[in-house]
Amino acid sequence: MSTLYWIVAVTIMGGALSVMVASLFLLVPEQRRFAVLPHLISYATGALLGAALLNLLPQAVEEAHGHVRSVGMTLVAGIFAFFILEKFVLWRHCHQEDCEPHAPTQHHRDKASATLILAGDAIHNAIDGVLIAAAFLTDVRLGVVTAIAVIAHEIPQEVGDFAILLHSGMSRARALTLNLLTSLTSVAGGVIAYFALGQAMHALPYVLSIAAACFLYVAVADLIPGLHRRVEPKASLQQIILIALGVATIMLAGHNHSH
Repeated sequence: MSTLYWIVAVTIMGGALSVMVASLFLLVPEQRRFAVLPHLISYATGALLGAALLNLLPQAVEEAHGHVRSVGMTLVAGIFAFFILEKFVLWRHCHQEDCEPHAPTQHHRDKASATLILAGDAIHNAIDGVLIAAAFLTDVRLGVVTAIAVIAHEIPQEVGDFAILLHSGMSRARALTLNLLTSLTSVAGGVIAYFALGQAMHALPYVLSIAAACFLYVAVADLIPGLHRRVEPKASLQQIILIALGVATIMLAGHNHSH
């Protein structure tokens, strides 16, 4: 199976799967939905950490052929860039008064337009496609691991995005259709990256480092602070188990898939 086929198949399947699971999740009664969502986020945290630290970074170092310091510098630069990007987004969409960007329900209560949400999804999915393509160009196992991490992170995010679209008055059918269409930008991002990186293989270690930076930043800066809002022993134990399960999934995927 060619690398391009893997990239196209996985980006299509991953985008459609995350949107479909998120849409089915909205059929669950609201009280139960909000009870389950933190568990999905805990699992996604482990998957992102596992993909970044156990697969993407080690592979980037290996591909760099001794230029370990350059990989580390790229990782730091990537984390810094994502910090600036998120700061800009918060500044752009923050309300002028009584703005609390880190409140746990701020994203869901934000009155951003449906167009803005869909445009943001399209860009986000295109970037995911680039990251998946970079991983597959390095190793099929790494591509599978990266795709799992992306899907794990996308499902809870899509649930939130669906909630915003429905809140804007959009029907479930229209919200589902538009989200499926925006998910196709991951295919475009993956195909473009395949041809661009295919001509510049020396850039792969640094693209993998940026991918690791993305996963680390999302896990550490966005997901983990939300998990710390629940401090009761039972919830904390559940979080630890689910984070470990997310890491274990990535480890198993890396070992069980052949080139």
